[in-house]
Amino acid sequence: MKLPLPWRKDEKAGPPRPDTAVKPKGTAAAKDAAPAPKPEESAELIAQRDRLLEKFTVMQADLGGAFYEMAIRDHVRMDVLTRKAAELQRVDAELLAVERVLELERADAAGLCPGCGAPYGHAVRFCAQCGTPLVPTEAGA
Repeated sequence: MKLPLPWRKDEKAGPPRPDTAVKPKGTAAAKDAAPAPKPEESAELIAQRDRLLEKFTVMQADLGGAFYEMAIRDHVRMDVLTRKAAELQRVDAELLAVERVLELERADAAGLCPGCGAPYGHAVRFCAQCGTPLVPTEAGA
């Protein structure tokens, strides 16, 4: 017997679409102020992000399902779960990299933080994500 997942209203619904996600208030003005990136590059990056997001969602569900099936049979194989989790982590890192490039294009950022890779704007002295100084400091001062 197949039980419906509690967070889904119907079984035909796929993974949440990134373009229909709830966006925080105030982001529309920031997007309008930023210059538009090249459409062909953005479209390709967005398509890559969507493919990775779908792959991540499927792999995450697969990992959870594999653990559930092993647990109900009282035969949990950590080597299998660890291998699946490592592959999921690789896809997650790739997805994060694509999202950072898209954010960099969208925000007209000055660059990426050397500490964590988060995009930062012009005239910013410290990374908002990790606190790494973005302005070179003098060693003798």
